[in-house]
Amino acid sequence: MNGAMVLDELDTAILRELQTDARRTNRDIAAAVGVSPTTALDRTRALRERGVIRGASLDVDLPSIGRGVQAMIAVRIRPPSRTNIEGFRNWVSELPDTLGVFVTSGNEDFLVHVAVADNESLYAFVIDRLTERPEVADVRTSVVYEHLQNRRIRPL
Repeated sequence: MNGAMVLDELDTAILRELQTDARRTNRDIAAAVGVSPTTALDRTRALRERGVIRGASLDVDLPSIGRGVQAMIAVRIRPPSRTNIEGFRNWVSELPDTLGVFVTSGNEDFLVHVAVADNESLYAFVIDRLTERPEVADVRTSVVYEHLQNRRIRPL
């Protein structure tokens, strides 16, 4: 087995409804999936306990909080030792401009998703923060014009 948890039709229906709006009431979820509120609550709790539902997050409009420029920054680490990889990963993931960090295979070791105020701030992030790290061998920056996300993904 590939490590996926077994989810029945009710679990999948509850996930679908919660992914539409995680703030919906349990009574609303129950009505939408056709079960009693007690059943919906028990199943939702079980999904949380099993780690299928890890929480709910707030979707913030980045330009409205002064972070109108997003970029994906490909970073290559040399030498690619566990110490260097983990050290960089831990450091970059804690920076206030970092939205996400992808540890990857291939030519780059990381893709770092950042949100900054403007192009000058992006340049400063890359030049003053990233390239100052001794383990950073190469950096390639791509400005994000548009970021679309699918927040409703069905279990397989």
